[in-house]
Amino acid sequence: MALAGITRHDLGMTQSIWNRNYLHPVKWDQQFPALALHDMFFQSAERMGHAAMADFMGRKYSYAEMAATVRRVARGLQDKGIGKGDQIGLFLPNVPQYIAAYYGALAAGATVVNFSPLYTVDELAHQVADSGTSILITVSAAALLPTAMKVLDNSSLKELIVGSVSEALPKAKGWAYRLFKRNEIAALPSDSRVSSYAELIANIGDYAVQPCMPEKDIAQLQYTGGTTGTPKGAMLSHQNITANARQINMLDPHSRNNQPNGPLDDRILGVLPFFHVFANATVLNRTVENGGEIVMLPRFEAKAALAAITRTKVTSLPGVPTMYQALLDCPDLGKTDFTSLRACISGGAPLAAELKERFETLTGAVVIEGYGLTESSGVVSCNPYEGRNKIGSIGQPVPGTNVKLVDKEDPNKPAPKGEPGELTFSGPQVMCGYWNRPDADAEVFLGTYLRTGDVATIDDDGFIHIVDRLKDMIAVGGFKVFPSQVEDILYKHPAVKEALVIGVADAYLGEITRAFVTLQDGATEDGAALTVWLNPKLGKHERVQGVTVMDNLPKTMIGKLDRKALRLALES
Repeated sequence: MALAGITRHDLGMTQSIWNRNYLHPVKWDQQFPALALHDMFFQSAERMGHAAMADFMGRKYSYAEMAATVRRVARGLQDKGIGKGDQIGLFLPNVPQYIAAYYGALAAGATVVNFSPLYTVDELAHQVADSGTSILITVSAAALLPTAMKVLDNSSLKELIVGSVSEALPKAKGWAYRLFKRNEIAALPSDSRVSSYAELIANIGDYAVQPCMPEKDIAQLQYTGGTTGTPKGAMLSHQNITANARQINMLDPHSRNNQPNGPLDDRILGVLPFFHVFANATVLNRTVENGGEIVMLPRFEAKAALAAITRTKVTSLPGVPTMYQALLDCPDLGKTDFTSLRACISGGAPLAAELKERFETLTGAVVIEGYGLTESSGVVSCNPYEGRNKIGSIGQPVPGTNVKLVDKEDPNKPAPKGEPGELTFSGPQVMCGYWNRPDADAEVFLGTYLRTGDVATIDDDGFIHIVDRLKDMIAVGGFKVFPSQVEDILYKHPAVKEALVIGVADAYLGEITRAFVTLQDGATEDGAALTVWLNPKLGKHERVQGVTVMDNLPKTMIGKLDRKALRLALES
């Protein structure tokens, strides 16, 4: 299906930009045979055998061991009547049970629904009801189990399956965890609707293999605010997710695909939360597809992450910009061994050039910026791992992905030549649509292309540059102000650590621009001084009403600076 208003000639011209100078280690024009997600896992497990798949706080799990547990999860769920058409919720931090439950639910024929461990009772209850989740798998953490129980008591949820962090740790650490972390552990309720994870997997794993149509069957409901506001469940098919795992893997010059006969040294730090599409794609599924090892941490703490890098000699480190800033701020940075790192992948939010440069200078590692959405199953584009890496760019499209700029006011027309336009893309990773939301589908789909809500340019080398989000643009007296351009200038001030720029209502101009920052340790600048420094560097319509220095700026559940939360905080 063609994009409305855009000719095949237009599409060919866009494709030829990066085809002339495609810098990823494979050709752009790739095909991705249909593949079920659990089949991808079992194929890697068969190939890798007793090689390490996961390291959880020092305890190693081999592919063979994890595959046996996945089969037992599948059988345990089928014994509960779970199969095709059922939704299994994962309310879990980064623990080994997540991996087994994720692939086990898929093998049983069910659809996985990811829930953030940071959700409130109301947030979790809403998404449980919206998705039709019948069973929720969690752990006996005091931060999780009481919330899950309240949802069980006040929703259509039928059952909880509860594991524990201690049972996943090395024996000595598990004993110490139960002894010294008792205040973080919630007792398992005596309730017929609650059973243990140990009970679920108390079988021999002889599950009934279910038929799967990878391009049609939904593997995952991934909730997102998306491009149209309220949280919606993006329906990601098996093929969407496995295609994106293969696309991501093709980017790495050291992957098994690109070095089939070479030594495989693939060890990734899994500190981004698996429930989020960024980690789900780039850490979990991409690493499984390649047969690599995931060094898992249950949550991000800079000191623990740096220690894990030194202990395990990880080769890649995906993170969001605020995570890289936190690592730089940690006193242990100087004694961390970064020599094993081949790639640090930054996504989730724009990466300030100053942060990239500082991190690379102090660690010797290369930071590569990419871009993706929940609706893309993960990744749309990325800078090359080796060679040319354009600062401020999100790189070239991943193999098999087309991108196109459309007019910001009328998406049925191409963007005017030489001007920014809304970024749209098509490819095998594009979601099937929103769960029970055909109205939202109509807003984001243009034929086979998906609107991102991001304003971008594409340079002569086929590198994409995000200018801003359409909904974040500030209208000042009829002029458009892009917040990210003002933020980029603020980051050039040596005292500024983090920056957010928003529009606030103004009776005369409609909106005016305000900036909010946090400062580097030891910095003493005040808002007035920063305003005086900033405004001469901006166009008249861009100039800020003022800069406010704050102790902290709001962040999302994966650590991205949260413009929406800042607006709400100011309104309340």
